[in-house]
Amino acid sequence: MKIIICGAGQVGYGIAERLAQEHNDVSVIDTEPQLIGAITETLDVRGYVGHGAHPDVLARAGAEQADMLIAVTLHDEINMVACQVAHSLFNVPVKIARIRAQNYLQPQYSNLFSRENMPIDVTISPEIEVGKTVLRRISFPGANDIVRFAEDEIAMVAIECLEDCPVLATPLQQLSQLFPDLKATVTGICRKGKLFVPRSTDQLQAGDEAFVICCRDHVRRTLSLFGHEEQEARRIVIAGGGNIGYFVAKTIEELQPNTRIKIIEHGRERATQIADQLKQTIVLHGSALDQNILHQADVENADLMLSVTNNDQTNILGALMAKRLGCPTNLALINGSSFQDMAEAVGIDAHINPRAVTVSRILQHVRKGRIRSVYSLEKGAAEVIEADALETSPLVGRPFRDLELPEGIRIGAIYRDKTVIRPDGNTKIKAKDRVVLFATAAAVRHVEQLFRVSIQYF
Repeated sequence: MKIIICGAGQVGYGIAERLAQEHNDVSVIDTEPQLIGAITETLDVRGYVGHGAHPDVLARAGAEQADMLIAVTLHDEINMVACQVAHSLFNVPVKIARIRAQNYLQPQYSNLFSRENMPIDVTISPEIEVGKTVLRRISFPGANDIVRFAEDEIAMVAIECLEDCPVLATPLQQLSQLFPDLKATVTGICRKGKLFVPRSTDQLQAGDEAFVICCRDHVRRTLSLFGHEEQEARRIVIAGGGNIGYFVAKTIEELQPNTRIKIIEHGRERATQIADQLKQTIVLHGSALDQNILHQADVENADLMLSVTNNDQTNILGALMAKRLGCPTNLALINGSSFQDMAEAVGIDAHINPRAVTVSRILQHVRKGRIRSVYSLEKGAAEVIEADALETSPLVGRPFRDLELPEGIRIGAIYRDKTVIRPDGNTKIKAKDRVVLFATAAAVRHVEQLFRVSIQYF
């Protein structure tokens, strides 16, 4: 595919990196020469210095031949105009825009981005996507990560195997025998920084991170099986009252009114604004690095410190200060890869990478075949993919034991007629099934082939 990316910041770089690795023809536009220099020196992409919404710049980048435009600059209006120009002048088939201002995304304005008005095929709000990720992590303490697929009926759960994990040293095939009614499959393991698809005879070791695909209703039981029985947080302190912090607090107010929330917001005007909009949440004006403010928030008696400001250092230090004052658990938003690598070592219990969340959201619209959802893992080392099986798919109609899946792929669950099926050797995939699977980065192209629409389908 020929793809143009407007914006060479963290998100644009992350998308370009993934697409270039998969041998797409990628062009990147940005107004900053140093960003274009950095991206062209490290990735196999073309770089163009210029304004992503200007017709002449898009023309130089090859918009006339482009299959897709992805606009992820820091400015919503540039992203929107870039999509409009790509549609009106170059007839680019697919346009994706990152939209951060929530004013554009309010339900009453949902027709704004229709083909008749401003033709954007997919709008992505990073703050909302990250906020949803935070809420999932809060709902299932003990999970390092959790993502839902198939109308929220199937989940991928990343679980750390601690020293006292009950299923250590047990061949994975025996887990199915020991718990025959548990709809859960270990599809991937990250061990000492190396991610791989396990064989049925492999055993989990202490320190492993297991990627389990399971029925939504079996998530808590799966976590318990791995020795994680942490209680859900009922007293939460949020550092940062921006779009993410506000979205999380507002959603918890609506869905879990018994949860007590306090927000620490550094900006006085923003603190006043969200205090007026939130009904039950207490908003404190001040810095999350001020110990007096943390005491006012009663952080020593909180169950969770959630740090979601725009500053990595503030998020890390605020989370660590809260833990030092007595808060047992923290969750921090961390953008910088160097900070992510050191987070666990310094005492961060869990962190969220907003760039990875946004890149995953965009990738599902880039993937070929009948791909519904994509979630990127371990800095792009693997993906969890949800795809539709068509009559022409080589997976359809054959027992699992006879399937010759490419190396690096493991199917975790099937969604059929609103029912979740854990596959075994006798299971046959049917046309129109939704298949949720784990694939290493090297195997993703094989997944696309397995679910690609054959010409005979027409």
